[in-house]
Amino acid sequence: MTRMITGLLVLSFAFTGFSQSVNPSIAFKSEVHDFGTIKEEEGKVTHRFEFVNTGGGPMVIQNVTATCGCTAPDWSKQPIPPGGSGFVAATYDPAGRPGAFTKYLHVDSNAEQGRTRLTIKGEVTPKPRTIEDDYRYAMGGLRLKANHLAFGNVNNTEKKEYSLEVINNSNQPLELGFQRIPGHMDIRFVPSTLKPGQKGTIEATYDASAKNDWGMLIDRVNVTINGVFERNYGLVISANIVEDFSGMSAAELAKAPQVKVDNPEVNFGQMKQSEKFEHSFVLTNTGNSTLYIRKIKASCGCTAVQPEKQQVAPGESVKIKTIFNAAGKRGNQNKNVTIITNDPKRSSLILRIKGEVLTS
Repeated sequence: MTRMITGLLVLSFAFTGFSQSVNPSIAFKSEVHDFGTIKEEEGKVTHRFEFVNTGGGPMVIQNVTATCGCTAPDWSKQPIPPGGSGFVAATYDPAGRPGAFTKYLHVDSNAEQGRTRLTIKGEVTPKPRTIEDDYRYAMGGLRLKANHLAFGNVNNTEKKEYSLEVINNSNQPLELGFQRIPGHMDIRFVPSTLKPGQKGTIEATYDASAKNDWGMLIDRVNVTINGVFERNYGLVISANIVEDFSGMSAAELAKAPQVKVDNPEVNFGQMKQSEKFEHSFVLTNTGNSTLYIRKIKASCGCTAVQPEKQQVAPGESVKIKTIFNAAGKRGNQNKNVTIITNDPKRSSLILRIKGEVLTS
């Protein structure tokens, strides 16, 4: 009986040893690496995770994936024999990522463990900020925090102000001014002359009532430096002029107009470049007072014909005829027609025309 038990144990150990001898197994010296404190301005850092194939068969790394900010630029590509060693390199880019970080790499292989997760961590100290970092846009020796004055929503009766910081990054005084200032705007540099290294501001006021328009609007002004205008010396000015309904009472809102469209989206299917598609959207005033159509604007490639009337009484309807011209277009198309009205609940209505333009 003793000999039988001993024999079974020997066979069991032999079987276990055989199982281990045919299955590759990956063993990393460490699955976590702490970079400690690193400086953003010194750029990328890399660590090599070393491992050994402790199994009995060849081991192959099939793929390595990493989370955002971390990459695995290299790893052992050839099969690793039993007892052999390999590596997985992990690189972290600290640019624009100040503060503590923890990132992961997932190593997929034919080892019996399947997927292995490696971890890198550390803390990035931010690089010292430069004038170029804080004032990203350059016009000669003048640098600006932005080249776009975005006023956002502006009520149609409102005057809205906007301020933008600038700095003289040259070693000469800069005399600053503007050209082509639109009539609904007041814009100036404060001060108008900047000494070397001196900061200033652009002070702008947008008068929506003087603009007398609706929706998203774009203007451009030229900047002059020491009396000279260059091609890239310009600012974009945007504003979305909306109607101010904030003062309406509950009773006034109950009596307000309401716009309803029969079908806000139409699909023309497929058409040739030589064809045009016409469709009339039907707008109905389901409210209790006159609906005023303030503005109709179509996206590029599509036109919208002004309706025969822009004041729609309660219960009445009006057609908005749109024409899509496929000339010069190809592939999937998605065009918009924006209708702006005095409906306080739905002052901006977007109608869509879509389909596919065939090239042959």
